Amino acid sequence: MDNKFQESFEKTRIAGSIAAGALDEVAKIIKPGVITKKIDELCYEYINDHKAFSAPLFYRGFPKSCCTSTNHIVCHGIPQNKVLNEGDILNVDVTAIKDGWHGDTSRMFAIGEISIKAKKLIDVTYKAMINGIKILNPNVTLGDLGFEIQSFVEKEGYSVVRDFCGHGIGIKFHSEPNVLHYGEKGAGKKLQAGMIFTVEPMINEGGFETKVLNDGWTAVTKDKKLSAQFEHTVGITKDGYEIFTQSKKGLNFPPYKI
Repeated sequence: MDNKFQESFEKTRIAGSIAAGALDEVAKIIKPGVITKKIDELCYEYINDHKAFSAPLFYRGFPKSCCTSTNHIVCHGIPQNKVLNEGDILNVDVTAIKDGWHGDTSRMFAIGEISIKAKKLIDVTYKAMINGIKILNPNVTLGDLGFEIQSFVEKEGYSVVRDFCGHGIGIKFHSEPNVLHYGEKGAGKKLQAGMIFTVEPMINEGGFETKVLNDGWTAVTKDKKLSAQFEHTVGITKDGYEIFTQSKKGLNFPPYKI
């Protein structure tokens, strides 16, 4: 890695590790009967205990330290007194700021026993993210990444959300480039060593259309069918990629063995 990228990668590695660690803690408490506000409090405390800050808290007025998106909520669900029920699926999205640098990640959680169709959606969503990440290097374009994810997802009978995308990240929470999870081979910006961005496909059981509720944040599927998402922060190296938000405990994909 070029010297000029070493600091940005090291800082992102630390912030990403804290964000991933918060999700490891969430895995310990997930069960029917838990309220999403408790997840938020746990993430806030974990990040604070590691002398970091929660990026979502007060970001553009967002009131909480993480996003909790259940069932047909696509993203940006606000933690509150919502009780998690047997059979629900849940995405928890966490971003830590440490020494001015951001680490952003999300994972799906199964609440008790979930349906076969929900399990398959979660499985396909995780594989889509990993398939996209695996092709990353300075010889590919953002369109290649989008094509890899979209072609896999649509072959499985699902759709890729168009209204939200991944993003550049570093000292800023959101920056260029926009990282679409659909696209055409060879299209878009060519990747360069040193780039840091998120890969975070949102995959719907039904159509890709979404709408934002009256709170100005919570995005849901228009057809009220299930949605799932996973997210990693990644960096482009001279011959490949690095994932900054892997779980050190191996809790990357449910069911999580605690």
